[in-house]
Amino acid sequence: MTKAEKVDYVIRELGQLYPNPPIPLDHKDNYTLLIAVLLSAQCTDERVNKITPLLFSKADNPRDMVNLGLEEIARIVRPCGLVPMKSKGIYELSHILLNEYGGEVPADMEALEKLPAVGHKTASVVMSQGFGVPAFPVDTHIHRLMYRWGFSNGKSVVQTERDAKRLFPRGKWNDLHIQIIYYGREYSPARGWSLEKDYISRNIGRKSLISKLEK
Repeated sequence: MTKAEKVDYVIRELGQLYPNPPIPLDHKDNYTLLIAVLLSAQCTDERVNKITPLLFSKADNPRDMVNLGLEEIARIVRPCGLVPMKSKGIYELSHILLNEYGGEVPADMEALEKLPAVGHKTASVVMSQGFGVPAFPVDTHIHRLMYRWGFSNGKSVVQTERDAKRLFPRGKWNDLHIQIIYYGREYSPARGWSLEKDYISRNIGRKSLISKLEK
């Protein structure tokens, strides 16, 4: 297959496997999505989804979050790890949203990236899944699979994002980044990887990589 044929194959297969991929993190609006994505840094979506119901029952908007207080936020989100950074980020960004954006999450990539504890990936997810703006957030699954599929060199997530945006049609980005995550979890995990199960990598991956992994 040519690279263009491989790209078309991936889009087709992922579309058949996950035709309407749900957002993995439970939320009800852009604010709760922002908080959930922030909490997911170095933490599984499953764990985040166990923690956020309690947090959002107490504070599901910036004003209530500020009133909840830093110490209580930290107590609730502790199981998600990176507690000082995450709790302080949630508390401080809620202040900023109240003071500068009328309590609303801005639909602007640059503004999002300036918020405390909000990096490029978090901002990209909110723009993509919250506002429907084409973006291609790269997590560990996407970074791994783009390399296994021969679409990127695996040297950095920055390069992986560039390659993904260059290869895949802009209109497919928002679905594809979630579809690839689901595929990575189900068929191509970092540990316990099976070439037989991971049929996309088997069919289109780098020959040198596949040979190495088959040994």
